[in-house]
Order: sequence, then structure tokens, then C-alpha cells
Amino acid sequence: MDVNITIIGAGVVGLAIARELSQWYSDIYVIEKHRTFGMETSSRNSEVIHSGIYYPQNTLKARLCIEGKKLLYEYCLKNNILCKNIGKLIVATNDDEEKAIYALYMQAQKNGVNDVRLIDRRQIQAIEPNINATLALYSPSTGIVDTYSLMKQLETDAIRNGAMMVYDNEVTNVQKQANGYRINVRKGNEAFSFTSHIVINSAGLQSDVIARLAGIYDASYNLHYWKGEYFSVGNGKHKFISRLIYPVPMPHQVSLGIHATLNLQGRMRLGPNAIYLPGKHIDYTVDVTHASDFFRSAKRFLPFLEQNDLQPEQAGIRPKLQKPGKPFRDFIIRNESDKGFPNFINLIGIESPGLTSCMAIAKFVRRIL
Repeated sequence: MDVNITIIGAGVVGLAIARELSQWYSDIYVIEKHRTFGMETSSRNSEVIHSGIYYPQNTLKARLCIEGKKLLYEYCLKNNILCKNIGKLIVATNDDEEKAIYALYMQAQKNGVNDVRLIDRRQIQAIEPNINATLALYSPSTGIVDTYSLMKQLETDAIRNGAMMVYDNEVTNVQKQANGYRINVRKGNEAFSFTSHIVINSAGLQSDVIARLAGIYDASYNLHYWKGEYFSVGNGKHKFISRLIYPVPMPHQVSLGIHATLNLQGRMRLGPNAIYLPGKHIDYTVDVTHASDFFRSAKRFLPFLEQNDLQPEQAGIRPKLQKPGKPFRDFIIRNESDKGFPNFINLIGIESPGLTSCMAIAKFVRRIL
């Protein structure tokens, strides 16, 4: 074998895996088709460190989010990466939403997120006087992080430990061999191949494609693209909140609803929505006509908003395992030895809370190895 471990994809999860494994193994290569790290999902999100409230008990999303949150805060503190334990309110504005808040509180308890608490209208007004809510679930361990600085530090650590970053190279085929895999790569008009004992597929939006290239055909691995748009909130309205403000998520909803976040510079934005992209079409445009939908959604709990406060900002794409109308799907993280592909590790459907979970996912992959 030419190399020991090849990681396909240099998003935040691929970089975290490279950092983790490079502490235990040598001869690691990270192959990324873009010119640098994190050019897709990892740089187009809310930059939120989630607490682990939403996900069904004992799922990978729940377990790895809770473990990852702790690891991520510790890593950021150790490496002077900008992050802030800002806290979050999930708010109800009517009786039906209040019932959902109580159910969410019970889910948090089942998952072991024991720092959340229910707060009433008076308590809400004491900490967020400018929002409209009759009941809220307060999550003090939710935070925000500078994703670029996080990814840069993960890359630096991996390189320092001996990992090689190979940017601007696209994997075109993966062939199983006796003791590993032959990986075909294209850079511009040039093509070459090499062999690797272990392959870790962390290709994000293309992870199902990479699995098929290797010969793993499983319909449950098929990804569905969902675009999420963001609108920034101007006119000084960022001063009206000091925490993240989320609505109650609806059943079978593929996102957490249009919520209000603050970044580390204090800028406020709304989003994301969830737009299904049939045919897995990559589309990062923001439809300015959607501003009215964002305004109506957020005005219920952010009464200070005016529609002219909103300006289109950016969009990202979630690599989801859910089709429209389908229920929850968990992360897929597994060694495919039972399918006849030993030492081929698939990570498919790594969307939210993938950022929060990245370091826990990396340790999970190491345990698999």
C-alpha cells in the first residue's frame, strides 16, 4: 500500500478525523476536491454549538452531540479559538407550542442534557425583554463558534502530526483490492492513482457518490439536498437580543425552523429555511422574495422586526438522508466490512449537529478502527 489511511473530504468532520487519527497513526492523506478546507456545508451554517436537545435518545446524533459539545468547548479554550457560550431560548407563543416545549424538555432529560430549564413569561422578560414568548426552554450550554478558525486549527494540528493535505484533487474512482483500495484522483487534466490500506469517506455532499464509486450500493445511503437560506438583520436590531432565539420545531421538519442567531461579531441573522433541491442540484442563491416569509415566521417571537431590516446573506446545503415528508434519520458512520469492504468507513448524512459533534465523531471513527 502507498499510504496507510486516506480521508476523502476536508470539511470540519474530515479535518477533525485527520487530527484525531494523526495522534495514533502515521501516513495519513486527506484528499479534498476544492482549493482549501470547508468550502461547502462546513462554511455555510449557523455556527452554533448545539446542546443535544432535539435528537431521539441513544441515536448517534444525540450521543455525539452531547460528547462533542464538551470536547469542542475544551478544544476552543485550549487553542484560543473564538467561541461564546451565549445560550439559547426555544420559545412558545401559544398553547400548542407550549405543549411542544414540555415534550422537548422531556426529550432533553432523556438525552442527559440536564442543564436546560423551563422559564415562564416573567423570567423570559427578565433576560430577553424584547421578545414575545409565553414559555421557553432555556439551554445555557448552547453557543457559537468561529468555524473558519476551528477548521484552520484542526488542519494545523493534523499537519503538525504528519498528515498530508492534498487540495484541489477530486476522487474519481475507488477500487477494492486484496489488502486495501486503489483510489483514482483527478487534478485538472491530470489523473493518477494510489493505494490505501484504509479509506474514510467524509465527503459530505458527495459521500453517497463516493460510496457507490467504491461499489457499495445501498438505497438507504442516498442523500437528498436541502438548501437553507439566511437573511441578515440590520438597522441596529442585533441589540434587541443577547441569546439565540429559536421557535418550536415542528414534527418531521427537516430544519429547526427559522431562528435568530448572533455571530461572534454581534451580527444578527435569520435562517435557515429548508428548500428541497430535486436532482441534487447545487444552488447557493438566496431568493430575495423569501424575505417576507422569513419576516412573518420570525415576527411572531421577535416583535421588533420590520421587513426592511432583512437583507439576503448566504445559503448552504444540507446533505440529508430524508426525503420530503419522511421521519428522522440518524448519522451513518460504519465500517463496511459486513458488506465486503473492510476498512472502508462511510460517514453519510453528516449534517446538523455535525459541527458540534465533529471531535466526538473523530473519536468514534478511531474506536471503529
